[in-house]
Amino acid sequence: MEPVGAARGALGLALVVGVSLALFGPAVAVSSAFGAFQAAIATFQRSWRPRPTLALASGASLALSTFVGYLTAAHDGLFLALLLLWTFLSGLAWAAGPTAGLIASSNVAMMLVTVTLPTSVATAAGHAAVIFAGGLVQAALVALVPVRRWGAQRDALADALAAEADYARRLRHDPVAPFDPVPLMTARNAAAVTPRQARRRPPELHGSRGLAERIRPVLASLADPAVGVPGEGPQRDRVRELLDAAASVLDAAAHAVRHGEPVVLPAQALDALRAPAAGSVLTGPPRRAAARLTALLGDVLETAEPHTETSIRTGVARSRPTLLRLAPLVLAQIRAELRHESPVLRHAIRVSVVTAAGYLLGAVLPLGHGYWAPMASVMVMRPDFSQTYARSVARFGGTLVGVGLATAVVRSAHPGTYLSAGLAVLCAFGMYLLMRTGYAASQVCVSAYVVFLLGTAGEGVDQTVRERVLLTLLGGLLAMLAYAVYPAWETPRLRGRLADWLEAIGRYAAVVAAGYADPAGPADPEVREALLRTRAARVAWQEALERAAHEPVRHRGLSHAAVEQAEHALGEFGRVAMLMEAHLPDRGADPLPYAAVLAEALRRSTERGAKELRERGEPDRPWAELREAVGARSGEPPDHFLLHKGAALLLESLDEFATALSETTPSRR
Repeated sequence: MEPVGAARGALGLALVVGVSLALFGPAVAVSSAFGAFQAAIATFQRSWRPRPTLALASGASLALSTFVGYLTAAHDGLFLALLLLWTFLSGLAWAAGPTAGLIASSNVAMMLVTVTLPTSVATAAGHAAVIFAGGLVQAALVALVPVRRWGAQRDALADALAAEADYARRLRHDPVAPFDPVPLMTARNAAAVTPRQARRRPPELHGSRGLAERIRPVLASLADPAVGVPGEGPQRDRVRELLDAAASVLDAAAHAVRHGEPVVLPAQALDALRAPAAGSVLTGPPRRAAARLTALLGDVLETAEPHTETSIRTGVARSRPTLLRLAPLVLAQIRAELRHESPVLRHAIRVSVVTAAGYLLGAVLPLGHGYWAPMASVMVMRPDFSQTYARSVARFGGTLVGVGLATAVVRSAHPGTYLSAGLAVLCAFGMYLLMRTGYAASQVCVSAYVVFLLGTAGEGVDQTVRERVLLTLLGGLLAMLAYAVYPAWETPRLRGRLADWLEAIGRYAAVVAAGYADPAGPADPEVREALLRTRAARVAWQEALERAAHEPVRHRGLSHAAVEQAEHALGEFGRVAMLMEAHLPDRGADPLPYAAVLAEALRRSTERGAKELRERGEPDRPWAELREAVGARSGEPPDHFLLHKGAALLLESLDEFATALSETTPSRR
């Protein structure tokens, strides 16, 4: 929870509603409340853009939606066409990310209410102006009353460092422990800044993320027995000591970054990282890995120290485009989704048809306020089924509770205009406070907020309760029906997602192997880009798998056992490739000709394997070229202590992957 942020959002709402009530009356106050309410919600979203920018974008887009909607509201056919277009575009907005999708969906939902308030074009323009003013007030409050400046970026970087610390501790007990790259990917997204942000970013938010990513393969190579440290004995004890010290250092750096405080290190960790005065237990590659780990940890401490200029050169900061320059990029993303198999396009079609159907049904039914049915649909529908289903249930349950509580208050206290407005602001504060605890809890506050807000304009509570509950239920049912008629299931696409991961991780291993044939040093940008593509493919597979688990679809082709074994095999494949990356030769070192052959065999074999997987072919046939490349060097002395051993382990992982899928893949012979 963020109580200070919630209080700031409620204060902005109270200022806007109070001034509007005093100067313009209840109808304008309701419009201004929608603008300030939605703008504050935008500032709570997980976005790396400045919060004032989000509030202004929300207020401006809702003002435009309201004004354009009113211009067509008098003509049912024209307004229905606009509603279809606006909702379709809001569905496509999810291609630009969840924050853009949420703001666009909310604009459609609130437009359905706000277009009923004005009585002329001039008053419609006035309502649009006060809606934008609500966003402007919220943006000004964010700038004047900041809550944890750069807090989201600090948390993302601190989470990445803490994830590395947790990884180091797990390696003490499990030398081949897996690592979840999501915190590093989140920190990478958070590191991109606009030109204005680049001038204001605290020094301690520079550099540490890149260093954390370079530490990860060093930790893995230090712990893994394949690199040379036995499973037990003095060397293993020294490795465990180093890993524990590394975890302490990374945790201290994470705490300093998160809170903007100086780094405080335990003396025991410093003593463990210092090289022994006479001799070292570790020798060869493990000793080099230990030395590199100590140097990288020193760099992390230097960059994590707040309010100091860093001497570590980490390259130019990743650039985040401004909103104006973002427009062509978003259009390109939307164009890429304009294909029938795209979940975003199918969502846009579903949500636009459902919203139009709900609007027509609401107009036909003798309930009044028919806009609540399409409003419920557009707010609960998401590109995947599991979120849509969960939000539909939560919205209906939250609506029942919230409307029931608000009704009890109205009937017992009979609040007037100003007291109703005050109760609406109080409910908004509760919604901001509970927003991240779950959709159902926040929906209770939203439902009560709407009852009190409409009470400010003189709406009858008895009619409001009946209409809102029944039409919310109708909107949720329409959303569920849309998925049954026009689904976008992830289950049939799981093989494709797994093939994408196999292809990406194969290219990563091939690029790493090529680094031995043409040494460019450990910081080779081509290796870095291949690793990022691998992470993205892995996360896409895991997200698809999680969505598929909640879909009411008959199982198609991949058993749970096959999925687990295939995931383990590709995880091992990636771990071995990461170990090879950790020991890439320095720039200018002697090239290893065998590595070029291995790199080409890895690339071709995994590409063929991905193709066979998508086409449900034989999963073990594509490794023939890699098997030949590995077997050709089996009787010769190794060119490198890890290269040939790593190639054999990569082939073993692919064989395990093929075995996992052979039970569910029918033969084409």
